[in-house]
Amino acid sequence: MADPLKIPIRASTQEHLEVEDIKDDIVLMRDGSCCLVLLTTAINFGLLSEKEQDATIYAYAALLNSLTFPIQIMIRSQRKDVTAYLKLLDLELVKQANKLLREQIQKYRLFIEEIVKKNDVLDKQFYVIIPFSALELGVGKTLTAMVKPQKNLPFDKNYILEKAKMALIPKRDHLIRLFNRLGLKTRQLKTEELIQLFFKIYNPGTDGQRLAVSEEYTTPMVQPAMKKTEINNQNQTQPTTGGQT
Repeated sequence: MADPLKIPIRASTQEHLEVEDIKDDIVLMRDGSCCLVLLTTAINFGLLSEKEQDATIYAYAALLNSLTFPIQIMIRSQRKDVTAYLKLLDLELVKQANKLLREQIQKYRLFIEEIVKKNDVLDKQFYVIIPFSALELGVGKTLTAMVKPQKNLPFDKNYILEKAKMALIPKRDHLIRLFNRLGLKTRQLKTEELIQLFFKIYNPGTDGQRLAVSEEYTTPMVQPAMKKTEINNQNQTQPTTGGQT
């Protein structure tokens, strides 16, 4: 019989989330499926010449035709947070000794503030998701599982992640090479970035708010007194390397 104290407590809201964990830069779902997320840049297609547009279309068609696995392309629009940029302007304003330049920076700052107040300045992010299905893991979906999703992972978490990496990493490298041919810079999102992304998706009213990094939860705020004593003792007993007097 399982010890009730060792059973993880899951909040009621978490019961409705499909994400089980985010680890090793991979999103792990509750049914054993996984995915990794690539962040890519965009091309201003309208500014290209006709020949450049045709070349881009052909290159993109070649990319799609070369795929032997499914991908998902997601475009996420959110309100642009210019708080950090305004703080940067404030710092430049303080450092600027030239009176004329200082006035110009101040006018520019007010201009940016007015634009943000009067208009919704949107920031678009482009993502490419590469999935690893539970079928690839060897888990078949029964009718019962489709109606009532299982609460526990079908296999050990580390085993699933290892299998997912073996399948996803070659696909990731292949896509990055193809996007480079299109002139797009593509990179995989890290664990902390994925956590931040899902936090914003599930909490749309928290623009500008950032989560603390995981190290801040695991690092003790106060070091043990024993450690400090040991360090002091080591410093006192270290031999000197200077010459004799």
